[in-house]
Amino acid sequence: MMEKTMPIDGLFQLQPLPYAPDALAPAISTETLGFHHGKHLLTYVNNLNALLPGSGFEGKPLEQIVCESEGAMRNNAGQILNHNLYFAQFRAPRQENRPTGRLAEAIDAAFGSFDAFKDTFAKQGAGLFGSGWVWLSANEDGGLVITQEANAANPMQRGLRPLLTFDVWEHAYYLDYQNRRADHLAALWSLIDWDTVAQRLEA
Repeated sequence: MMEKTMPIDGLFQLQPLPYAPDALAPAISTETLGFHHGKHLLTYVNNLNALLPGSGFEGKPLEQIVCESEGAMRNNAGQILNHNLYFAQFRAPRQENRPTGRLAEAIDAAFGSFDAFKDTFAKQGAGLFGSGWVWLSANEDGGLVITQEANAANPMQRGLRPLLTFDVWEHAYYLDYQNRRADHLAALWSLIDWDTVAQRLEA
């Protein structure tokens, strides 16, 4: 089971970045990271906290709210969970960035090769209509699957364990890439902290 995200003193907090604001450049610029994390994500956190009183979800973990709530509460909780997973999976760019160990074996088993996985994952992200997310997740048997999730949806709502995600909302890339979503997705591969993704698989 993944570690649950609990409110502190009844309120959810903006999860701090585990790296410096300029650490992901040039794939993700300091300006984009500042807006994306410090403004968009903070807005979702504030919105959810405002919706909690009297909802029946006070003191509940974020993951439970995502799976059991509806409407604005589900949308804001989903965006917090999605962004928390998204930002935590990155670190400074590196060349020849590939998974190893059990994660690499699981990717090969599901998709034939790492390169085939990357190609399919990027195509699913580029091809998702409108706003949303593309995910690599594990099913109950430990097999890996790729899903497209519209808007604020999360694979947990399908009974899957989310491992890796690319954000295809325009606010994630428009300052750096304008309408070139595919270029944005291609740049993200250098940032992935595969150790973090592997830990999610083992959790």
